[in-house]
Amino acid sequence: MRSAVVDHPLDPTALLAEVASTSSGASTLFVGTVRRVNDGKDVTGIDYSAYGPMAEAELATIVAEAAARFGTERIAVEHRVGTLTLGEASIVIAVSHARRAAAMDAQRYLIEEIKKRVPVWKREHYADGSREWVDPTAVPA
Repeated sequence: MRSAVVDHPLDPTALLAEVASTSSGASTLFVGTVRRVNDGKDVTGIDYSAYGPMAEAELATIVAEAAARFGTERIAVEHRVGTLTLGEASIVIAVSHARRAAAMDAQRYLIEEIKKRVPVWKREHYADGSREWVDPTAVPA
């Protein structure tokens, strides 16, 4: 198991390789990227910031919870901070497990809990020049 908040581009292939095992029959990979439109506004980029020590600790706690709950320690998660442009990965979650359902359930648990609990904030940059802090737990209209 490994989790980290990083300030460099993410490498999904490396995280997937990190969790690979011949004992696993399933590997899942989630890559969250900066999208072009949010809530009807054209997005040009996002600033991600975090309270580092607290974000790292909570991320590690969530990974440990997922490992215990879904029966796998083959989990790697990285969340990026800094300024990202369209299409860049902001989070990568890789999970492998003997069974696909558990791998997929663990992955969903991880992203949902990370969004709710990890102190990472995002400020979107819009095509009109404005910027706005966005609630990661808000459901789009």
